[in-house]
Amino acid sequence: MTPKIMSRITLALAIAALALSARAASAQTGVEKLYILNCGEGVAGDISRWSPGVNEGKSMDFVDTCYLIKHGQGWFLWDTGIPDAVAGMPNGLAPADSKAVTWRRPKTLAAQLEQIGVKPADVKAMGVSHTHPDHIGNVEMFPQATLYVQKAEYDWPGANNEPRFKPSHPVELLAGDKDVFGDGSITILSTPGHTPGHQSLMVRLPKTGVVVLSGDAAHFRDNYDNRRVPTMNISKDQSLASMQKIADVVSKEKGQLWINHDKAQRDTQKMSPEFYD
Repeated sequence: MTPKIMSRITLALAIAALALSARAASAQTGVEKLYILNCGEGVAGDISRWSPGVNEGKSMDFVDTCYLIKHGQGWFLWDTGIPDAVAGMPNGLAPADSKAVTWRRPKTLAAQLEQIGVKPADVKAMGVSHTHPDHIGNVEMFPQATLYVQKAEYDWPGANNEPRFKPSHPVELLAGDKDVFGDGSITILSTPGHTPGHQSLMVRLPKTGVVVLSGDAAHFRDNYDNRRVPTMNISKDQSLASMQKIADVVSKEKGQLWINHDKAQRDTQKMSPEFYD
């Protein structure tokens, strides 16, 4: 074999190795699919609790939604919903305030994960929009998953000044936005106001495009469109600024806004085991 032929073979092998390396690298980045999980259903006693001066005395159906995202570097869970234990309560979980939501759990989070072949131990990272009970009810189903949460939310005293999470749970405390995997495909957006460290999530899907999961920055579309702020929010000014931040992201990215508790919207969406890609 001549040196020239050997040189060509070496070059071809090097190019093939680079192509394989690039393919392997690309497999480690980007979102592949997103599942919408049923994390609770309920009825609000009086929706003026969320829209002051509007809809006084009217009840409304609410939903509670979680999102499981398959990324090239692993599974990421956003919000964990009403505790799975509520599925065993025939009359649901009644609130102390009759205007608030009585929650039921038609499907457990554990059963929905099992249906798509995901074990809790497979979830390596997770985030919660905020620490109200209907969003953190199953956090400790994933004791090994790194929890992404704003430091302002983590430090916010809970009932009886107790911590909002187990101190043993691995956590990454944030002070603003966070590109979770460093590739722009899953970005936590700091959107305070509902609570001190409320956050939303921007997900970049290969076919669907950008979706923004707004948590409780607004509880239903009408409140978002009219910039209504619930009286129980920590800060009206921050709430309004956060809604505008979300609107700016959605506009810039030509994306979709998915509102956690909005039943009318969720009724139009594909639910797990179907998925968005």
